[in-house]
Amino acid sequence: MTQDNTPDLAGKLTFDADKGAGRSKWVAGFLALLLVCWMGSGYIFPSEASQDDTADSPAETAVAVAVIPSEAQDVQLVLTAEGQSEPDRATSIQAEAGGQVVSVSVQRGDLVEAGQEIARIDAETIEAQLLQARTQLEQASRDLNNAVALQDRGVATEDRVSSARAAKAAADAAVTEAQEQLENTIVRAPFAGRLNDMTLDEGEFVDAGSVVAEVLDNDPLTVVMQVPQQALSRIQIDQTAEVQFITGEKRPGVVSFIGANADEQTRTFQVEVTVDNPDSEMPAGLSARIAIPTGQARGHFISPAILSLGTNGDLGIKTVEQDNTVAFAPVSIVRAQTDGVWITGLPETAQIITVGQGFVNAGDVVDPRPESADQTADNSQ
Repeated sequence: MTQDNTPDLAGKLTFDADKGAGRSKWVAGFLALLLVCWMGSGYIFPSEASQDDTADSPAETAVAVAVIPSEAQDVQLVLTAEGQSEPDRATSIQAEAGGQVVSVSVQRGDLVEAGQEIARIDAETIEAQLLQARTQLEQASRDLNNAVALQDRGVATEDRVSSARAAKAAADAAVTEAQEQLENTIVRAPFAGRLNDMTLDEGEFVDAGSVVAEVLDNDPLTVVMQVPQQALSRIQIDQTAEVQFITGEKRPGVVSFIGANADEQTRTFQVEVTVDNPDSEMPAGLSARIAIPTGQARGHFISPAILSLGTNGDLGIKTVEQDNTVAFAPVSIVRAQTDGVWITGLPETAQIITVGQGFVNAGDVVDPRPESADQTADNSQ
């Protein structure tokens, strides 16, 4: 075995004893101290440029909004409600006599006059009864005349005359009853109107008291609607109204009735508007929209898209004051149209924010700009 006596030349290299070996530590520490001083100088000695930027920040942060000038105008206040047309009168016709139907004079849907014959029931038996009653009346009249003549000559007694008078009165009653029964065989219209239903056919047998027809009087039509209690004071009898039926036809009307007792469930009052309906052209039962003018007010016409909600949930409009600050004004909608709404609650003139109202609040400073034509077109849509 041989022993390797080769010396280990691998060792650690050190430079601590070299000249300038600690200089790098001093340089690094000096640079770090210099960096810290530079960063802290901004807090101790703020620059003028930063102060200028801070002074200009409100103007730079003002939100640009689009505004339109608006002036108050006179607007007609209108109370609108939904309703339904009803006939002025409606009745069912009953057969007052029983028997076979011998003739029918009209058809269902025809216009009839008051007292016009609708149908006729067989009256042969009643006519015979009437003839018999008239014959008995003639006999009773002769008996009474003879009894009176005999009494004048002192032959007949007062009892005989009284008995003859009673017989004549009974004969008169029998004739009257037979005449009424004969009249009852003719079914007549109780008033002028349209024959809405008819169940009679020739040869059919009907019982006395059975319903055989229905007549509606649609001239005038009565349009019935329900009005909220807070709006009742704005309506009066004989006020004019405009009624638009679901068919699209418009007709003028007049308030003819205002209920004096509210509905227990809805707390609304029934109001009726009368509409002329010559020849019963418009049928009953149509849905209708009623508009009743109730006065005037000063208001602004706006698009409903620019309405906002206040912090308390109030409906309002945001406007720009003379100092370019935002103001919120609670408003009330007094009339709605297809192209916009009329509101009250704004001053006579106002700069209304139309674009950007959702990004500003009352008291904010804004940069108001006139609304462009493109924006106006978008808002109108």
